[in-house]
Amino acid sequence: MPLLEITNLVKRLGRNNAAQNEQQFTLRIPHFALEQGAELVLTGASGSGKTTLLNLICGIIAPDEGSIKLLNTNIVGLTEAARDRFRAGNIGIVYQAFNLLQGFTALENVMLGAAFQKGNVDIPVRSEELLVRLGLKECLRRKPAELSIGQQQRVAVARALISKPALILADEPTASIDEANSATVIEEIRSLAREQGSTLLVVSHDKNIAQMFPATQAIHDFIAP
Repeated sequence: MPLLEITNLVKRLGRNNAAQNEQQFTLRIPHFALEQGAELVLTGASGSGKTTLLNLICGIIAPDEGSIKLLNTNIVGLTEAARDRFRAGNIGIVYQAFNLLQGFTALENVMLGAAFQKGNVDIPVRSEELLVRLGLKECLRRKPAELSIGQQQRVAVARALISKPALILADEPTASIDEANSATVIEEIRSLAREQGSTLLVVSHDKNIAQMFPATQAIHDFIAP
């Protein structure tokens, strides 16, 4: 049984209203699946639905039709609050814009990634270990504004991994950093994901990043017109 399976998904975005300059876009996915432990890069042109797909998988938005099963749970049938709890416990997300909380330190930002894991005394220790592993030993008490872009990206990676999620989603994780650091960040994500048995789905337009992965798939290979 796949870790993630999408069936007959339809998501309509925007309104066909010329007066408001909006165009309607409909994402249709007859079937898409990821096996446990898979490492896949999803490619496609801007506006092809890649980020929308990630938002659907993690339950930030809901489809109009179809099912999204993760760990044999159809998240489409969950309430918004239940989706939030399910996402917090099972999905780690590396956002393109990092989404770090500016009033908190690097260590606190990572710990907040496990906020739903009440009573887990290992979270502070594991948070620090992850940041040290990612080369941020001297940055634990610094706030995002005091970090370089590359350092902020590593904090975002640690936050996504802190709960040891079954699925890690990364949306253009290297878009804001230079080429030399991009390869390092990707290798760090892959290495940590493998160690904890997480499945990894990365959205990227960077051909160099795609070449680092065992499997690459274009979104147009499985969406319907």
